[in-house]
Amino acid sequence: MGDAIAAHMLTFVRGLNWNADLIIPIPLGKQRLRERGYNQVAMIAKPLAMGLGVDYSPNALVRKKETRSQVGLSREERQKNVSGAFQAAAGVNGKIVLIIDDVSTTGSTLSSGAETLYATGARDVFALTIARAMPHHGLGIA
Repeated sequence: MGDAIAAHMLTFVRGLNWNADLIIPIPLGKQRLRERGYNQVAMIAKPLAMGLGVDYSPNALVRKKETRSQVGLSREERQKNVSGAFQAAAGVNGKIVLIIDDVSTTGSTLSSGAETLYATGARDVFALTIARAMPHHGLGIA
């Protein structure tokens, strides 16, 4: 399924002209990865990187703090939950990075990942999600 989704995203992402050096999926915590057995975002990010001819770097961003599920949390609780959750590898220094997540509700996870990448020296960070939660989910987002 990841290959099919990535194939549909290729033209769109090419049109953004982000010229990323690396594509990094938002990492799952160890516990969640054990439960699922796979990172669903990585299954899309890898074929997308291959299709774009960009380096796929699944270990360039790691989750150093286990976080609880974001489902049911307010915007503020989501931000606090993922604050300081990530650590980036030195290999992002000077690179243009595209981080990918499955769903964006408030953007808290992507923001936390981007902040970490910038703090480690990334030149630019772009973010892409497969889906966006709609405002009727009660979080007051526009």
